[in-house]
Amino acid sequence: MTRTAEITRNTNETQIRVAINLDGTGRQKLNTGVPFLDHMLDQIARHGMFDLEVEAVGDLHIDAHHTVEDTGITLGMAVAKAIGDKKGIRRYGHAYVPLDEALSRVVIDFSGRPGLELHVPFTRAMIGTFDVDLTGEFFRGFVNHAGVTLHIDNLRGVNAHHQCETVFKAFGRALRMATELDERAAGIIPSTKGSL
Repeated sequence: MTRTAEITRNTNETQIRVAINLDGTGRQKLNTGVPFLDHMLDQIARHGMFDLEVEAVGDLHIDAHHTVEDTGITLGMAVAKAIGDKKGIRRYGHAYVPLDEALSRVVIDFSGRPGLELHVPFTRAMIGTFDVDLTGEFFRGFVNHAGVTLHIDNLRGVNAHHQCETVFKAFGRALRMATELDERAAGIIPSTKGSL
């Protein structure tokens, strides 16, 4: 069974293509026009062991908002398509990731109910040219289109780059855990309701 998907999403603001293999090796090809976003997507691919391709053209002459948000949306759509009916997945995933002084925790549930709890007290507003507010826009877009509940907590940190990077690394690890197939639950929907 191949758990792959390719989604192309075009609006007046962005044109985005995302291809993902949930059972990959961490290979990635990223070109969003937002270098820091590419860096964070690389963390998801490498630490989640997903093969990930993202190509985005957006209205960067305005700012990076639409490109970052719409990349999150398209990635969420691709993950939802790749995971299919969710039979046999672990459903839940969690990870703690440190980077020097920073520590973040991410917990995810493929519940079918979109929800985001994001608690990251960034120590500055910008990481280079990247507005840290866009972190929330990315994850909000993802959860709404992947149909997941996602809790993100930066537990400590002084360097905003470290804070953000631990979030994305932990997200990749938690996403990997939740989407992995559980041999003991092969063919079973992981819910007492029988559907997710």
